[in-house]
Amino acid sequence: MDIFAPLSSLQWVDRGKLHANDYNPNKVSEDNLKLLEQSILTNGWTLPIVVRPDYTIIDGFHRWTVSGREPLKSKLGGKVPVVIVDHHGDDSADVYGTITHNRARGTHLLEPMKAIVKRLLDEGKEIEEIGKQLGMKPEEVFRLSGFTRDEFLALMTKDHNTYSRAVVYTHI
Repeated sequence: MDIFAPLSSLQWVDRGKLHANDYNPNKVSEDNLKLLEQSILTNGWTLPIVVRPDYTIIDGFHRWTVSGREPLKSKLGGKVPVVIVDHHGDDSADVYGTITHNRARGTHLLEPMKAIVKRLLDEGKEIEEIGKQLGMKPEEVFRLSGFTRDEFLALMTKDHNTYSRAVVYTHI
């Protein structure tokens, strides 16, 4: 396998040329699809869709899915970036490609996620922004923040305090 071949084939094609495979075991919730859409809007399109020569999707089904929704559909002009992987008719290699792409992405570990949320809060990021950018509900941000319930509620309501904005938060 020429490991440079896929990136050498990078091209923008009409999303309508692509079609799903019939074996992808990866399912994504609607909340995570919205997060993926937000990621593309925030960061740009960073990962091409991996397809067979007949444009069957090996990896990137969910990126392809959200590319058909507004505002991405209009912003992308109905096109998506693809790279072609040719396993020369070996269907099992296509299946392996789908599974290994998904599994190689891994999972998020609790302690590093806690550190990330704490860092963002310490940098003054708003809970709503963290939630939007990371696809978390306020309760999840709270669980990862390390704050007590009262400290977190104070953070959530600090902009709604009509009596005093002089609130000091201490957290170790």
